Amino acid sequence: MRFALSAFLADAVCVLAFVVIGRADHAEGLTPAGVALTLWPFAAALVGGWLATLPWRPWRTPKNLLTTGWIVWLVTVCGGMQLRDAAGDGTPFAFFLVTAAFLGVTLLGWRGLALLAAARRRAAAE
Repeated sequence: MRFALSAFLADAVCVLAFVVIGRADHAEGLTPAGVALTLWPFAAALVGGWLATLPWRPWRTPKNLLTTGWIVWLVTVCGGMQLRDAAGDGTPFAFFLVTAAFLGVTLLGWRGLALLAAARRRAAAE
């Protein structure tokens, strides 16, 4: 269970980084209210993505990292866009592409690095 909490927190940091970098890049300010307003659709979708991974029992084994990562990424991007659109904030295609790319690199990237590190540790132990 501790593993899953750490993985969820790593994902949350990725989503928060996306929001903070995006707001800073567009000079929208980094006030807590502004960050929260931009963050909530993607944070809610991230939770939905994690709920969608429950059949793969992500808390059990790191082997499921990439499987759950694809699901978390897809639900976070698509769900976040749908919630953002429903809130009237708009979802230009360029924003969708940047969102998908940034969250893909971060949400899947840390998982790939974690699996690589685990494989190296196993190889060194043999």
